[in-house]
Amino acid sequence: MRIALGIEYDGQAFAGWQTQPHGNTVQDTLEKALAAIAGHPVQTVAAGRTDAGVHAAMQVVHFDTTAARSANAWVRGVNAHLPADVAVLWAHEVTDDFHARFSAFSRSYSYFLLTHPVRPSLGAGRVGWFHQALDVGAMREAAACLLGQHDFSSFRAAQCQAKSPVKTMARLDLTETDGLIRFDLTADAFLHHMVRNIVGALVYVGKGALDVAGFARLLAARDRTTAPPTFMPDGLYLTGVGYPESHGLPASANPARLAFWR
Repeated sequence: MRIALGIEYDGQAFAGWQTQPHGNTVQDTLEKALAAIAGHPVQTVAAGRTDAGVHAAMQVVHFDTTAARSANAWVRGVNAHLPADVAVLWAHEVTDDFHARFSAFSRSYSYFLLTHPVRPSLGAGRVGWFHQALDVGAMREAAACLLGQHDFSSFRAAQCQAKSPVKTMARLDLTETDGLIRFDLTADAFLHHMVRNIVGALVYVGKGALDVAGFARLLAARDRTTAPPTFMPDGLYLTGVGYPESHGLPASANPARLAFWR
């Protein structure tokens, strides 16, 4: 049978999602815990491959198993074998045509950026940081340029393996409260480092190093070498994955898991 899981994790201690020879990834850690409950080796497929230091409030994975276990075993049982910074939130049996990556029609991310003269301590590793106030109004105006379908090559990592740089951005909202800026993005899919590269370019707009017209030209240039540097991973969270209702999954977007930043 095929099982889908909703999981969350703090990415600080891991070298990203995808399995590595050293084993220090979220995928390696989860598969080891799943194998302990299944009684056989397990291979997982994720909706998105998050980078080192990136977190997830709602990652969705699937795996195949010959073991008959209750949903409770796949949640509480697996969690008993996981470290404190990874947790299974729900488990749901799905049909064989479900695929955590290819069945998804959207992904959502949030980035949290603290603007303060002093680096964060309590939020270290869990929130991005910039040392001065930013013009959020100008950043919102620039962000609006990214809505709709575009070639996002200017925000694509050199090692990106996506077949096409053309993606459709359905949402890019910025909210600011007491020096904490929250970026909420939803697209059909994201390129490697795309969110962090967008945040980095918008920070340039906010600090006055790039105007809105220049940001629009940057998008149109489709050239990563002309863009600002990739921003730090610390404040980035995968917050939801969209699937057709026919798969019957529990809520695959969970903004409530980020309540600690409100």
